[in-house]
Amino acid sequence: MSGSLLYETDAWIICVFLLVGMLGMLYLGLFFRRRFQKTIEGGLGAIESALFGLLALILAFTFGQADSRYNQRRGVVIEEANDIGTAILRSDMYVDSERVAFRNDFLKYVHSRISFYESGRNLETIKQSNDSSNLYTSRLWNRATRLSKDPANLAASNQMIPALNTMIDITTTRNAALEATLPESILLLLFSLSLICCFFIGYSVDDKKKLNRLAFAGFIILITLVIFVILDLDRPRRGFINLDRSQQHMKDLLQMLK
Repeated sequence: MSGSLLYETDAWIICVFLLVGMLGMLYLGLFFRRRFQKTIEGGLGAIESALFGLLALILAFTFGQADSRYNQRRGVVIEEANDIGTAILRSDMYVDSERVAFRNDFLKYVHSRISFYESGRNLETIKQSNDSSNLYTSRLWNRATRLSKDPANLAASNQMIPALNTMIDITTTRNAALEATLPESILLLLFSLSLICCFFIGYSVDDKKKLNRLAFAGFIILITLVIFVILDLDRPRRGFINLDRSQQHMKDLLQMLK
């Protein structure tokens, strides 16, 4: 997981600072307008249009990327649950003694996977869950390969080995999906454009007209809310938008093992 300051800072804290910064840039623009009003000729319509168009483009692009990564993470959780469920069902092809041994290890493996997803940002718990998962993965694989040497288990092994291989491989995809976050350069560009646009809003206000505080406040709040959702989507282990409903598929596997 990313350990940068920007990623480790909660989304709501970033957005509070951004909101204050945008308000500050708005009034800074007003100050410059009044300070240099004698040298200002006409408006900045073309520049404003270009800036707001660029801001809209970056917002749409960033939101799309964050949403895509969120859906990828959700899909991987469901795919992993399906892969584990398939392997559990195929353990029924073995004799009772081996079937029970398989299911006991699968039960402990599923508990370790649930713990991994529920660990939040606790790095120690995440590491323990991964270590436990690797332990039971090795036990399941060693048992399957040992049984595959017996011709009597040929049909069962032909089904179980590919299922376990898929279950193990999905862990790489899962870890990559969890670590795939938005590049900080894009987020910093988004923050910068938001601040610059607010400055030019204030700078372009006609001194002969009263400042529409409600409209400007609404614009700033809406931009901040959109950026908050983007940041929240990009933080899979915390926030309001999480994977709890998808992770329920992992918990449902426990019913198969009763």
